[in-house]
Amino acid sequence: MSKDGIIIAKQKKSLYIKILIVALVFCMYYFVEPIKRNINQMVFYLTMLNLDALKEYVLSFGIWAPIISFFLMVFQSIVAPLPAFMITFANAALFGWWKGAILSWFSAMVGAALCFYIAKCLGRNAVEKLTSKFALDSVDEFFNRYGKHTILIARLLPFISFDIVSYAAGLTSMSFISFFIATGLGQLPATIIYSYVGGMLVGGAKLMMIGIMTLLALSIGIYVFKKVWNDRYKKQ
Repeated sequence: MSKDGIIIAKQKKSLYIKILIVALVFCMYYFVEPIKRNINQMVFYLTMLNLDALKEYVLSFGIWAPIISFFLMVFQSIVAPLPAFMITFANAALFGWWKGAILSWFSAMVGAALCFYIAKCLGRNAVEKLTSKFALDSVDEFFNRYGKHTILIARLLPFISFDIVSYAAGLTSMSFISFFIATGLGQLPATIIYSYVGGMLVGGAKLMMIGIMTLLALSIGIYVFKKVWNDRYKKQ
């Protein structure tokens, strides 16, 4: 077989794998009722922004609570941009700040790795459906400006959803090792700090911190939007 024939064969194989993965995920969600029900529940509790409700949901699984929290973090990573800081707070409150920090860090790392490989396997069109075209275009601007440092910067801000950055990294030529190391180093100190703070939150302080975190996330989102918009306007 010629070189061109080998390349075409590899491309076809890659396409078939992508189609198989998408079809499998689609079938599991729409035709396996327990999976569909649990996924819908996860989305509901994550979007409520109610820490007590999220804690009760995780605790309802008994000894499986840490496993459920793990899957919650991985799930929110894939279905960007659901809030990750709520899970970090819940883990700290339920399992203690240092155990919660380990669980949050490890599960977030797995989620980031999955996002990276989903982008590598399925390509930009699939990622745009999971996130949005505008979000990816915005992150592209940061990659063009900061390169590999984009990963480290995003990981140092755990109160914003950095899952889109993980997807975007998978669409670049960046190696997985570089991505994984930058993610781990950038995420670790912030995860420890917010887990420690989250473990001490009670009553009004808890509500105030959640409000502050939400406001910060929105503020950064607005800043990013304005920055990208202004840069595009200048180019035009």
